Formats: sequence, C-alpha cells, structure tokens
Amino acid sequence: MVNQEQRLVVNEILPEYWQITIDNPPINLYDPEMFAELRMLMDRIEADENLKIVVFDSSNPDYFIAHYDITRGNVIPDMPGAAKFTEWPSFVTRLANTGVVSVAKIRGRARGHGSELALACDIRFASREKAILCQVEVGVSVVPGGGATEWLTSLAGRSRALEILVGSEDFDADTAEKYGWINRAVPDAELDGFVDSFARRVARFDKGAIELAKKLVNSRAGIPSEADRWSSNHSFLETSEWPSTQRTSRMILELGYCKAGDFELNLGRHLGEMER
Repeated sequence: MVNQEQRLVVNEILPEYWQITIDNPPINLYDPEMFAELRMLMDRIEADENLKIVVFDSSNPDYFIAHYDITRGNVIPDMPGAAKFTEWPSFVTRLANTGVVSVAKIRGRARGHGSELALACDIRFASREKAILCQVEVGVSVVPGGGATEWLTSLAGRSRALEILVGSEDFDADTAEKYGWINRAVPDAELDGFVDSFARRVARFDKGAIELAKKLVNSRAGIPSEADRWSSNHSFLETSEWPSTQRTSRMILELGYCKAGDFELNLGRHLGEMER
C-alpha cells in the first residue's frame, strides 16, 4: 500500500517494514510541512502494533535532505502535525525511544538538518559514491539546532565533532564511516538491495525482542537527552537572529542557497571560499 503525502511517501512494504521516501522537489529542503508530516508519521509508527522497522530514503539521487529552509523556518502551516521548530527535540526523543528500528539510507547530500534527521535514526547506511554529509550551520553563522552537536560528540568524539561542526565541510561516505557518523558505506549499486535485505531480516524477528534490545542499547549508550537537544535547538534559534547571521543569510540566498544549482551541489566548497 502506498500513501502519498505532500513531502513523504509511505510505502508499507510489509506489515512489519515501511519505507518512507522524502520527496520535496527540487532539493528536498527540510521545511515546516515536512516537519508536520514527520510528526504525523511518528503518531502512526507509535500506534502500529505490527511495525518493526522503518527505512528513510529519498526520491532525489542528489539530495537526501539539503538542509533547513531558512526562508520559511518560522512558518507554521495550517495542516495536521504543524508545530514550531522548538518541538523538534520532542520528535527525536520519540523516534529514539520507540520500539521500532529506524534506518536512514543516504544517497546524495545530507547536510544540516538532513544529517540531523539521519543522526536521529538508529542506523545509517550510505552510498559510498554518492552520499555527502555536512553540518553546514557554522558556515552560515549559526550552530546546529537539531541534535548534531549531541549525536556527533557521542559518535565521533570531541575532536572529530569539532572538526565536523566548525569546519562545515562536505564529508564523503568512507570518511563518515571512519568517524562513526554512519554505520557503513556501501557501494551505490548494492545499497538498495543491502538495506532492503537488512530490513526484511529484522522484520522476521520477534517484535518484543527487537524492542527490548533497542531499549537496552539506549540505556547503555547514553543517548543525548531531550534537554540537551532543547538547549541546542534554542541556541540555533538565538544565533539565527544575530546581525552577522542575517547578513550571511542574505548573502548566501543571493548566491543560490535553498535553490537548485551549483551553489547547493558544491555547498561545502563554496562556504569555505566566500568573502565575509
């Protein structure tokens, strides 16, 4: 069964296994409508007694999610699930604590909030040739507000987290794997089959055992708290109001930020070359 939403396509491949495809042309910006649909999706995930695993992927081979849409960040659309961005930490907490396993299948660019949605998932597999990951925020004069600070410090360690965050550079999948940002880099031609095989394997196992295994791992891994993510979220919102950030935002929008084109495709390089 396929359920077409405005930003998400939910394909119930099996009662136990759903594929959620991100589809927000032209570059899969994370916007208020996508957040509303993610919140409604979370309601469905939590309510389904059969579901064991969900896989997030993208319909766009160049973009998993480009990043947060700074042109519409304060909009609250008139639709179910709509909420302020300050509710993002609550969504992540729900995703991390649900008994359903979440997997990000990354092909294309996962920058800023795209990386943060992938980090919010339990497991991340990425195309060796086509995945690009970046925490772009410091490069555009803000700080991450969706959980990257907390997740990357835990996964990659202090020094590598700082390299990722303050450098705002694009990372290939092999380096991201080495740093712990993703679980595994998989050859692009094998990625779809690999992830599908993994999901179907998990879908065959006992739901209670899956839920308990995730609960036990969460208790021992020391996953970031909602309070920590809330603090980062508010730091992002605060820095977005700085005069220097407003100037940077105007500059990058004029250069092609949030639009299809070379500036977005090669964003890591362009941010490092910009005159401030």
